Amino acid sequence: MARDDGTPNDRPANDRPAGSGRYRPQTELVRGGQTRSSFNETSEALYLTSGYVYGSAEEAEGAFTGEMPRFVYSRYANPTVAMFEERLRLLEGAEACFVTATGMSAVFASMMCQLRTGMRVVASRVLFGSCHYIVNDILPRFGIETEFVEGGDNAAWAAALERPADIVFLETPANPTLEIVDLGVVCDLAHKAGACVVIDNIFASPVLQRPLEFGADVVVYSATKHIDGQGRALGGAVLGSKAFIDDKLFPFAKHTGPSLSPFNAWIMLKGLETLDVRVQKQCDNAEALADFLAAQPGVREVRYPGRGTGHQADLARSQMKRGGTIVAFEVAGGKEGAFAVLNRLGLIDISNNLGDAKTLATHPATTTHQRVPAQTRHEIGIGDGLIRLSVGLEDVEDLKDDLGHALAAAG
Repeated sequence: MARDDGTPNDRPANDRPAGSGRYRPQTELVRGGQTRSSFNETSEALYLTSGYVYGSAEEAEGAFTGEMPRFVYSRYANPTVAMFEERLRLLEGAEACFVTATGMSAVFASMMCQLRTGMRVVASRVLFGSCHYIVNDILPRFGIETEFVEGGDNAAWAAALERPADIVFLETPANPTLEIVDLGVVCDLAHKAGACVVIDNIFASPVLQRPLEFGADVVVYSATKHIDGQGRALGGAVLGSKAFIDDKLFPFAKHTGPSLSPFNAWIMLKGLETLDVRVQKQCDNAEALADFLAAQPGVREVRYPGRGTGHQADLARSQMKRGGTIVAFEVAGGKEGAFAVLNRLGLIDISNNLGDAKTLATHPATTTHQRVPAQTRHEIGIGDGLIRLSVGLEDVEDLKDDLGHALAAAG
């Protein structure tokens, strides 16, 4: 069935099977959602067009009334963008998907499309810096009540959700502390409070965790990260029920315009083809580096989902297929110690991006979370000595050599 935004429903029959959702995820990543033109191209076609023409005035009228489902304007929908949406929808196991220009536009639109003055949002305290800014600074300007809770504390969630709420927003694993939130418990509490649960699943990626299976209502991504995976383009995605996407998100996005360009959608489509292969290899490397770092002098703590024992490790293993591509570790000496290590890296790049094929390191306290008050950073575990490592596809022995040399040289 087509949405009123013009997504086509007349795909040739020989292209339907891969998009039907009956193949395994790795197959859908390569073939899901593909719509071939009359030229029968192998690679997905790139439709660089802003508008579309009509055979008659009557056809144009029917397109705008929704009586004739078709593409009318690429701010609403585009054939290449629609292929990306369908492929990601199949991977996530969602009813519908709408993609956006950036990950932050996906986060903002997923909440603002359903919020009004007087509503209430409950969020986990550990969030990406820009997400924290939206909840802490932007939403209150519109008369929306916001409350932060400790993400790993189920009792804190229960206390906050004793009162009605409209949205629960969280990340798990959280950026950059890798805190794990119990999705099943929080989703149940949220629904009893009347809230829509919005999960930022960027650290896990759809390969390692599917929040909808634990009761989440909406899942958001920065496609810039693992989905592209090679540092080329920006993009975001929102997935959920067809009713949510069609009735709430699409009208908001249609008129506010956070649309993804067809070219970026095409890049993301090609990124999805290798997503599983890349993430699995990055997990191999991340697991090895977490163990390596834990044995190095000067490393006070290593954080990696599922590593070790305890409730957080058990919870990560129960919700995620693997620990992910991100390792966080704290070095002695605070900011000075962390900078000394970062400045002595030779192979690993200093960058605030993540999910890339190249291994990247950043100092959250002075980059991604520098706008979060120092006291708050301290309370939520973002110390001045914390380094976030996004592990790439290099030979893990070279990564060990680089980190080992940097740690030794930094003393």
